[in-house]
Amino acid sequence: MEDYLVIVESPAKAKTIKKYLGKKYEVKASMGHVRDLPRSQIGVDVEQHFQPKYITIRGKGPILKELKDAAKKVKKVYLAADPDREGEAIAWHLAHSLNIDQDSDCRVVFNEITKDAIKDAFKHPRPINMHLVDAQQARRILDRLVGYKISPILWKKVKKGLSAGRVQSVALRLIVEREQEIQQFKPEEYWKIKSLFNEKGETFEAFFYGKDNKKMELKNEQEVNQILGQIKGDTFTVASVQKKERRRNPALPFTTSSLQQEAARKLNFRARKTMMIAQQLYEGIEIGKETIGLITYMRTDSTRISDTAVEETQKYIEQNFGKNYLPNKKRTAKQTKNTQDAHEAIRPTSSFREPKEMKKYLSRDHYRLYKLIWERLVASQMAPAVMDTMSVDLNNNGVVFRATGSAIKFPGFMKVYVEGTDDNKAEENALLPDLKENSEVKAESIEPSQHFTQPPPRYTEARLVKTMEELGIGRPSTYAPTLDTIQKRGYVKLEERKFVPTELGTIVLELITEFFSEIVDVDFTAKMENDLDAIEEGKQNWIKIIDDFYEGFEKSLKKAEEQMKEVEIKDEPAGENCEKCGHEMVIKIGRFGKFMACSNFPECRNTKPILKDIGVKCPSCQKGNIVERKSKKGRIFYGCDRYPECEFLSWDKPINRKCPKCNGMLVEKKTKKKTQVVCSSCDYAEEG
Repeated sequence: MEDYLVIVESPAKAKTIKKYLGKKYEVKASMGHVRDLPRSQIGVDVEQHFQPKYITIRGKGPILKELKDAAKKVKKVYLAADPDREGEAIAWHLAHSLNIDQDSDCRVVFNEITKDAIKDAFKHPRPINMHLVDAQQARRILDRLVGYKISPILWKKVKKGLSAGRVQSVALRLIVEREQEIQQFKPEEYWKIKSLFNEKGETFEAFFYGKDNKKMELKNEQEVNQILGQIKGDTFTVASVQKKERRRNPALPFTTSSLQQEAARKLNFRARKTMMIAQQLYEGIEIGKETIGLITYMRTDSTRISDTAVEETQKYIEQNFGKNYLPNKKRTAKQTKNTQDAHEAIRPTSSFREPKEMKKYLSRDHYRLYKLIWERLVASQMAPAVMDTMSVDLNNNGVVFRATGSAIKFPGFMKVYVEGTDDNKAEENALLPDLKENSEVKAESIEPSQHFTQPPPRYTEARLVKTMEELGIGRPSTYAPTLDTIQKRGYVKLEERKFVPTELGTIVLELITEFFSEIVDVDFTAKMENDLDAIEEGKQNWIKIIDDFYEGFEKSLKKAEEQMKEVEIKDEPAGENCEKCGHEMVIKIGRFGKFMACSNFPECRNTKPILKDIGVKCPSCQKGNIVERKSKKGRIFYGCDRYPECEFLSWDKPINRKCPKCNGMLVEKKTKKKTQVVCSSCDYAEEG
């Protein structure tokens, strides 16, 4: 018979830990929380100091019974849920349900699921940390009060099925305000002048910098013509040459936020997918005959790594790259004011488990994410890259063109990994020819080009997570669920992987902003996160924090009940009749935006998507028009409006021109870096 029972959240984690602990330990999974607030009611007694009413979660009765039966048969029960607030709360609920003394040494925590870490953790059990539990309870109760008090008002005044949330409302506000910025944006004209120079057969580019060594912006064609008129001939004098050596440091190891951002940029992963795969890598993967947790815990806002991990990683670097790839001094973690620093950064549990060796044991997505985490960790402990940079000013009658170039002198960490960017800028340009001051070079061409300033970009998941982190909204465990919720509610939609607010989302935000301004106030939400951190640290009382919030919130609720006007979202006529019953079709707003439905509902339940005509005749049947459609996963594609009679389909957007080479269909081919017009039938391509 086993002497000890260990309870974790998931079967995968249980399976891994069981192999390390041996025969005396039985390891079982609670499948997450076993108790929670009831779904059918608010479950918080506002009159009795916000005491929560916890019940066994529906469907968890058999699991709880199994755990109780197992607990009776052993000497001691250890609660080994994840090492964060949520994990501490799961352990506390289990202790309550299984009659375990929460002040006994029943709690075991570990940051990585490896043999040494597990065995060491069981040598140092501790009581349940009620500060962590209280911080989780406070967040749960705050979110329940906001959601269950505001949502019924929105149902009554707007439509059923709507909801409001503390963090989700601020995220929605960021998206809506960005869309308003884009709509109000007025493009401003500006010009560039590019020149191609030749130095002894080597060509290089330079751009207009200014006049008489003063920088100058070109705002219109008239100013451009004045500059071009001032240039005399095609000979330029090299006015100055500046050469510098620049050092570039590697990025620090991953936090939850930076991992989600980089996985979006480099792997095209959604935040939820990143966290799901990271969880599986943390809980354990079958490596030969052994189950091993490949990465450390994936919910963290710290970039700190243990001394042991640093030593092991530097040993790997020295063995595989040489001593010159080691930094001169230890790189320290960068902490922000919101960093909790409860755990290490996300890193491989061993630097010596190279991705190429692990590949045969991993799925494609597991391999790609593990490789990203491994490369980031190894690169973070390597020497800086050394760049030779060069800047050259070329003068012709007071008109100055500037050329810049750089080359890698020593790759350092760049031999392993370079952090991605959101703006897709080219990484480095080549070094310029060896130009000498006062020498002369010929301009082969001088070409002006007109440009217009662009509005701020819509939020991608990566940009929104980064912004939320910078503003102190939410914490590592909340980013992915928040983004999920605002999409499920139909408040935003993804177009080309960017968030666009729906009409419904805009309406809901306007009402919440008018009557519950604190809920969507960025500073207020960030302060609340800091208060939750203070509860975790034992510096604040959770009841007082909620009481302070509820005092003003209750007044806002009463005002909204009395003064919020009903918003009628009228159905617009769609301009066509239902092909099933003949009644008029109308345009409705649903979770995923607008769609057409029969006005004879519920007798007729016919619905159709609203198709956007892109103004191109179908190249297949020559009768229909090409329309924009969406796949089940929300990806845009293009098809004939005569479907299913015509089954033409294209993931690339067709354009209203024929290929000059083969008369085939031209399409817009989009990559991460550019959009290019190419032929769908031959190798014709236009410059992007």
